[in-house]
This record gives sequence, structure tokens and C-alpha cells, in this order.
Amino acid sequence: MRLQTIVVSIVVLAGLSVVAFFFTRPEAPTATDARLNQPLVASSAVEKAMKLRIADAGKVVELARQADGTWRVPSYFDFPADFNKLSGFVSNLTDAKVQRLVTSSPERIARLEFKDTKIELLDSSDKSLLTLVLGKNPESGAGRFVRYGDEPKAYLANLSAWLDTESKNWANAELINLKADDIARIEIPFAEGGPVAVSRAKKDDPWTADNTPTGQRVKADRISTLLSSVGNIRFTESTATDDANAKTAAAHQRVFKLETFDKKTVTVAMGRKPEEKKLKPPAPAALGSVTDLLKKDEKKDGDAKKDDKPLAPEFETIPAGPVFVSVSHSDAAAAVNALMGRRAFQISDYTFTGLPQKADELFEPAPAPAPAATPAPDQKKDTEDKKPAVTK
Repeated sequence: MRLQTIVVSIVVLAGLSVVAFFFTRPEAPTATDARLNQPLVASSAVEKAMKLRIADAGKVVELARQADGTWRVPSYFDFPADFNKLSGFVSNLTDAKVQRLVTSSPERIARLEFKDTKIELLDSSDKSLLTLVLGKNPESGAGRFVRYGDEPKAYLANLSAWLDTESKNWANAELINLKADDIARIEIPFAEGGPVAVSRAKKDDPWTADNTPTGQRVKADRISTLLSSVGNIRFTESTATDDANAKTAAAHQRVFKLETFDKKTVTVAMGRKPEEKKLKPPAPAALGSVTDLLKKDEKKDGDAKKDDKPLAPEFETIPAGPVFVSVSHSDAAAAVNALMGRRAFQISDYTFTGLPQKADELFEPAPAPAPAATPAPDQKKDTEDKKPAVTK
């Protein structure tokens, strides 16, 4: 009997355990959001996109892919896009990961400041392939709250991209980029004495000039610096071709001519309106009292004080204007030729002011020739012994 009681007890306890587990078992885990730990923007979406549109604080910039795969900035005179800037921005999007689902609550989403800050990828017909709406940054930690279009979900992604909505900043500012090793000849203009042309037969040969002063040689590092300034030019601003400052600058240009080893010619002209000093108009005399005016009228020429001196004229300085550059390439297909017909290009002042101002800057003293070697005493005696005897 005792054994039977024990067996019954065990069966009852097992049954109770099954019932308890059934009522207290944990809920099945909900399905994980498919976007978690995935790239914020898939590479496939970028590959399909024909347009990239960025909006922030009421400003919008758009980049468009061309048939040949290059990108342009339609909102900035359809200039070629800066490939490095664009690729860096796209890498930020594809490298960023969706870290977690923050909320699906409309009330909480409203507190994350999703406004008009957007990144859009579109096809050729302006149909949206992907729309990212960006909210504020989290109060603690890095990243950005994001939404996909109008989906009722807010995520946190480790995105740190800067949304630049200035169209000009997306344009490729490079006008020319010549490698120094490719230059065979450069003609350098000077106000006094005319231009100086330096050249070399091969890239490893020293530079030479036809009019090198006696006892001097071409200063190689000065030519290297000059090639860097004249052969690699980026614009800082562009204006209409009939801009007044651009026209004035054209009248004060220095024209450099570069020739490559493959016989292509590039002409670079830089100029600016020079600084100007103007005579200040005399200041209007202050009106005195009626008595002073009457006394002044009563004065005779001989009454003027002998120690009165005429005031020295005063001048005002009008600063030099901005520096403009014009580039022409002997290759008619060179992109810079087309750009020059559409806009006038302003460059940094230093590019212009850092150019050599006098021909003397291009030369340096040539090293003295090495003295002839003097034979050692033993060698000198041997030489004298070998001299043929003189026959009388």
C-alpha cells in the first residue's frame, strides 16, 4: 500500500507540474524587425538611383547621374559633381547600420523631431526608390533617429553624415590638374624684361632657360612650386561671364603657357583689378557764425598769416579686386574649354600673389666647377720619367 501511495503521489505532482508550466510558460518571442543590424541604405538602392536629393532647413540640392555614369549638379549650372564628396557621402549611408527600433508609437515619434530633413534616392522618372526622414540626434550617445518614408516606425542608426545643401559645394571645383612630370616647357610672363621660358627634354633632366644669367642656373624648386600653382587650379566662386570684376581682371592678366611632353598646350591667364589710390575730396567746410563770415570777407590777401601752410592731400586706398582665371586647352574635347564659355571663375588670392614677380626669382647661383685633381708626388715622378728624352 505504501508503495502504491508513493506512485500515485508522483503521478499527481507530475500532472500539477505540467499544468503549472502550461499556465506560466513565457510568451513566444515576437518576430525581429528585418531592418535591425542591416545597412541604413542598401548598395543595391544606390546602384539603381539616377538622382540623389538632399533637403534640410528649407533648402534642397539635387545630383543627377548621367548616361555615362558620371554625376552632375543641375542646381549649380549643371556642373560635374565632386566625385570624392559624393562617394564619401554614399559610403556614410551604406556603412551606417540600423541599431534598434526606437518606437512605433505616434506620440513618441512626434517627439523625435522628424521634419523636412530628408535623403531621397529616385529613378529617372523621379519615382522614389528610398526616402529617409531624419530626426534629431539622441541625447545620449551618437547616431540619428530615422524613418523610412511615412512608415509608423522610428529607428536609431549610427549615421554621422553631414547634409550639405549648398549646391556649389557639390560641384567639382577642379579646373585643371596637370602633373608636374608631364610638363616639358613653361613660359612665365614678367612686367619687366618679357617672358622667360624654361624647358627640359625629359622629366628627369634639369630645367634650362635660353636667357639664364651668367654663373646661374634655373632654380628647380621654384619651378616645381610654380607648376603646382599654375597647373592645379580650383575655383572658389563662379560668376556670369560678363561680371564687371571679371572683365576688369581680364585687362590685367598674366598669361602662362604650358606644354606637355605629348605636345598639348594649356594656357592659364590670371588677373585682378590692381589696388588703387584715389585723392579724397575735400571735406565740406563747417558753417560758422554770421560774424565769422563777415570777418572772412573783410580779410585782404596780404592779411593771410605767413605760417599758414596748405593741407597735404589725403588719399584713400581701394583694395585690389578678386582674382579670376581663364584656362584654354589645345585639346578641343577638354572639359575646361566648355566650362570657360559658361562661367567666369574666381580663385584664391594666394594662388596669384604667390607667383614669381621678377625673373631673378627663377635663378640661383650655379655651383662652382670642381677643381682638377692634382696628381700625387709619386705619380708626378712617374709621369716625368716617362717623358721622351729631348734629342738635340
